[in-house]
Amino acid sequence: MSSTTGAEVLTQGTGYGVVLGIGFVFAILMMGLSTLQNRYTTYKISTSEEFNTASRSVKPGLIASGIVSAWTWAATLLQSSTVTYEYGLCAGYYYAAGATIQIFVMAILAVRVKQIAPYCHTFLEIVHARYGNTAHFMFATFGLVVNLIVSSMLLLGGSAVVNAFTGMNIYAANFLIPLGVCIYVILGGLRATFLCDYSHTLILMILIFYFFFWTYTKADLIGGFEGMYNLLQQASIERPVAGNQDGSYLTLKSNYGLTFMIIQITGGFGTVMLDQGYWQRAIASEAKTAVQAYLMGGIAWFAVPLTFSSIMGLAAVALAKSPSFPYPGGLTAAEINAGLAAPAGVVTLLGSGGAAAMLILLFMAVTSAASSEMIATSSILTFDLYQIHFKPDASPESLIRVSHIMVAVWALVMSCVASLWIGIGVSLNWLFLFSGTLFTGAVGPVIFSVVWRQQTKEAAISGALGGVVVGIIAWLSVAKTYYGELTIATTGMMYPNLAGNLGACCSGAIIAAVVTLIKPDNEFDWSATKRINPRAREMDRKRATLPDSASGPGSNSPVEKEKQEDAAVDVASAEDDTTIDVPAEESAELQKSLKVATWASLILTFIVLFLIPIPMFLSHYVFSLNFFKGWIIICVVWLFVAAGITSILPLWESRAAMKDIFLGMVRDIFGGGARKRAIRSSNTDA
Repeated sequence: MSSTTGAEVLTQGTGYGVVLGIGFVFAILMMGLSTLQNRYTTYKISTSEEFNTASRSVKPGLIASGIVSAWTWAATLLQSSTVTYEYGLCAGYYYAAGATIQIFVMAILAVRVKQIAPYCHTFLEIVHARYGNTAHFMFATFGLVVNLIVSSMLLLGGSAVVNAFTGMNIYAANFLIPLGVCIYVILGGLRATFLCDYSHTLILMILIFYFFFWTYTKADLIGGFEGMYNLLQQASIERPVAGNQDGSYLTLKSNYGLTFMIIQITGGFGTVMLDQGYWQRAIASEAKTAVQAYLMGGIAWFAVPLTFSSIMGLAAVALAKSPSFPYPGGLTAAEINAGLAAPAGVVTLLGSGGAAAMLILLFMAVTSAASSEMIATSSILTFDLYQIHFKPDASPESLIRVSHIMVAVWALVMSCVASLWIGIGVSLNWLFLFSGTLFTGAVGPVIFSVVWRQQTKEAAISGALGGVVVGIIAWLSVAKTYYGELTIATTGMMYPNLAGNLGACCSGAIIAAVVTLIKPDNEFDWSATKRINPRAREMDRKRATLPDSASGPGSNSPVEKEKQEDAAVDVASAEDDTTIDVPAEESAELQKSLKVATWASLILTFIVLFLIPIPMFLSHYVFSLNFFKGWIIICVVWLFVAAGITSILPLWESRAAMKDIFLGMVRDIFGGGARKRAIRSSNTDA
């Protein structure tokens, strides 16, 4: 493990204070918000549907904010800056481009979920409805492996920075960081994670703006746009980048940078398509706005790694030879693998104050993404294992109890696995590059399960398993061929991971397609997936027949209300119900949304992957000063757009709900609520 004492500018007490203090502040905040939600809105967190799906009613701005928050891992900030330190300005763009197209594709899949399984809790329920227990267990394993790797990567990055800045024990950080998150997720469920996502994203935006304006307008060590440009030019002479045009840090012509983008694309498909957290947002969104939410989320997220790496990644490059740089002579390979480029840049520019801001920023990124992983994994363990395989007739209260238990269990598991990686010497960079090899073979079969009715069970299983086998063989073979030995160092190099990720992702889809085409399933018609979760479907139909007073203050408890609704449901008859198609008007709207999502995703993908980078790569263009200025200004303008989507739009969308809550509080404070309940009670008695 690398020494990180060079950046240790804060006390251990500060580290423990941030890790424990902020976590518990958010837990208390969630307790308050959950109380307000239960009292003044119709959404009750004590119900299993609200806890795990937010009652499928979340508006697009909050969904977009949640997407940005969930996709902004510690690795997003650390790894984008690290590859910028290694390969130059291009790497921040390649990082963002390689990890945004998956969100655009999810816009398409979000509509498909609304069409084929409007009441599902997880994407794995669709797999189970189509292919049965064997395939379901296998894909549930893939989903849990993805959640486990992503969760442990979050802690790897977060604990490394806490340790670097404060000297806090890295193993203690691994176990304490998830503690507060676990508490507020249990208190508030999925909607709580959205609300915390919003606050996390707001803080994230504020701090990135702070870093930008300080770096490019105030920092004497940089000297503004022109100073940064000159320092990067000098760095290109002193430490030229292999594979870049003229060794420059100011070009998109980077062989290793482009290779990294391909790894990012393939691995990113695995960590999005197989992560229940992203499907959960599709399930939680309103049907008519799901596409809008994902497209806005992708556009907004793109600005985060692009802008942040253009600040702190470039600052670390420019100041690596500065006497103020915490690691004399620049970062070692071990420090690069630990993701310490951004922390080094922050400490050099802003000292202990910047370190504190960066610590809060990384903590926000870790905890917001961790909350998404906890609720996603809880949904898989509750609905895909407990309910489907152990207790199909589980009551709402037992489902909510199991969900709470699974959140706590997962917090402990992710901490243990992150500590295991540290103990055996696996770095954040190694895990980031390798992980796709392990699970992207299942991406093609999962996508086909949602969009291609003819895919068979045999095709899905053989594609997923075959992809893993091909990926691992390619990964190890290239490492052995190129470097002569198989070690953690050689298997973590760029080309072996390129072969492993590409081999797994492509072969999984190809095998599934070939097996399906040989013997397609021509009888499947999606009726099985539309019957998923008959209780929720029938509860929606019966809810209108319940008295309005059931949702007001002083009514039955949330669990009692769900019992009332559940009592009105004949699940057995619901499973035999033939009226499972969505209404014609809604079906037409969804079909229109599907076309919009498909075309928008194709156009945006073409722009970010081909139209912008490829001409600049092929022309071998090295940025001039004016072009560099324009590039950085576009980055920050894009970040302003992202802030508008994630910070202002959710407030505007929620204005009516906030007004209702405020008026409800006023009535309670001044006695109006008590009088209304008394009147209702007297009317009932009469």
